[in-house]
Amino acid sequence: MTRAPAGSSAVVLGASPKEDRYSFKAVNMLKDHGFRPIPVHPAGHAVSGITALKSLDDVNSEIDTLTVYVSAKVSDSEYDRIIKLGPRRVIFNPGAENKDLAARLAETGIEVVEACTLVMLRTDQY
Repeated sequence: MTRAPAGSSAVVLGASPKEDRYSFKAVNMLKDHGFRPIPVHPAGHAVSGITALKSLDDVNSEIDTLTVYVSAKVSDSEYDRIIKLGPRRVIFNPGAENKDLAARLAETGIEVVEACTLVMLRTDQY
């Protein structure tokens, strides 16, 4: 697993405005570790002071990592958008695992990780 360069952008798919949610914590922790988090949620609400984009299609900057916090049922429909986004790596957080999507992404050369973004950041493995 290659580490993300400091200052790089990370999309948080399924980012929540609720402070007790792991996706909210991920946005904050990414920011605290010097990364540029880009929250994505269909409601477009603010997450930790950052207005969420409504779709992966709305992301218009180079992305290092896409960290996934949505169910497999939701992420199944995101394959084409993820490919268009072109992240170096996709992290499927606990509860968001999607073996079929992970295999399809890996076939395109995207690094796929099943892990907790929060733990990866805390242990300097991100």
